Amino acid sequence: MLIFFFALLGASLGSFLQVVAQRSISGTPWWGKARSVCPECGHTLSWKDLVPVCSWLLLKGRCRYCSIPIPLRHFWAEVAGAVMGGLLAWRWGLSLPLLYSMAASFGLFLNALTDLEEGYVFDIFPLIMGSIGLIFRLFSGWTAVFEGVLGAAAGFAVIAFIILLSRGGMGWGDATLAAGTGMILGWKFSLLTLYLGFMTGGVFSLVLLAARRFRRKDSIPLVPFFAVGGMLTLLFGPWILALFSSSPGYPWQ
Repeated sequence: MLIFFFALLGASLGSFLQVVAQRSISGTPWWGKARSVCPECGHTLSWKDLVPVCSWLLLKGRCRYCSIPIPLRHFWAEVAGAVMGGLLAWRWGLSLPLLYSMAASFGLFLNALTDLEEGYVFDIFPLIMGSIGLIFRLFSGWTAVFEGVLGAAAGFAVIAFIILLSRGGMGWGDATLAAGTGMILGWKFSLLTLYLGFMTGGVFSLVLLAARRFRRKDSIPLVPFFAVGGMLTLLFGPWILALFSSSPGYPWQ
């Protein structure tokens, strides 16, 4: 029941964050009383049009009012959110680490969506992530806060070093995102997230190169791979660190 509940919650968050990403890119507000509407016919959507995953399937991927196809990315964002929420509930149960992991994974997910759509990380979202991480850790004492500050510093330093070394091969938005993520995850999980993200991106790029779908000078969005690295870290990080006789630190023990 817990896994099922968090899968539903994750699907709802995925749907909401897709809207946040789209409206942030278009410059329209996503907060307040703004209602969801069909981008083609402008009809205000009712609750039965907005049930995550189910509405898309029942409507066969088309608007109820004008029959224009609904972009597939909305469906996959909801599916991805459901998978993330269910897996995190399975891994951590009803616990404090589950709260941290939901904040980190869905924060990365939102930034991955904007990076995929626009190739851009909005600084406000990493700032919100960092603020959430700081608030969480303030309730747990200064040792927890120090762990988060180290995570933010470590994540920012790694990306900043790559930016300077590559002379702009990455953007400073990636550095702020690494800092915001590090505040939630702590320094060990933060570095592991970056490592797994880079490795995942490298393998993906090699596959595309081998399939001749990608050229060496082509660029690919990096934040989605950080999001994958974050999920891998949250699911398997303690076991990976245990191989090196290390523990992940607060709150992941």
